[in-house]
Amino acid sequence: MLLGTAVSGLLCALLAMALRRRFGLVFALAFAGLLWSVAVIGCITLIPANGAPGIVPAEGRLPGCSWDIGGPAPNGFWIFSGGQRLLNTVVFVPSGVFLVLAAARWRAAWKLVPVGLLLLAAYSAGIEKTQLELARIDRACDVTDFIDNVTGAALGVGLGIVLALVFRPWRDRTVGPLR
Repeated sequence: MLLGTAVSGLLCALLAMALRRRFGLVFALAFAGLLWSVAVIGCITLIPANGAPGIVPAEGRLPGCSWDIGGPAPNGFWIFSGGQRLLNTVVFVPSGVFLVLAAARWRAAWKLVPVGLLLLAAYSAGIEKTQLELARIDRACDVTDFIDNVTGAALGVGLGIVLALVFRPWRDRTVGPLR
């Protein structure tokens, strides 16, 4: 999990350095940050924290996602203190922030941000579906996780709008083919 986070961070840092000259510092950092935050989410939600349990018999596998609001582990993960719901919300906030900062450079940001938010919601749904289908990773599919993830992404978008007004990434709009 940590290795995947570190390697993806290094690759995204290299990407940011490559994009900086052509698109400006704010966009380069925001785009690379968005990709890295999505990779980190994948690492922490799809890689077993304690190692895979091995074979999960068909009768031991959940037939569907939990629709119980509150989730299967309301007391939180073993790594973090606090509730799982808070963690599921917080983990998507950076993606929402970076989404807005990357999109704000373009005139079509008012279209790109809602589409990006929908893509983050679809990513969360895909993670939950993967957790359901791959019982071996010892994760639980839960509608509460999806709700918390989308809430975090939406909060991140709100924070990103405030930060975009501060950093004004559209100032670098004169470079690059897409205007």
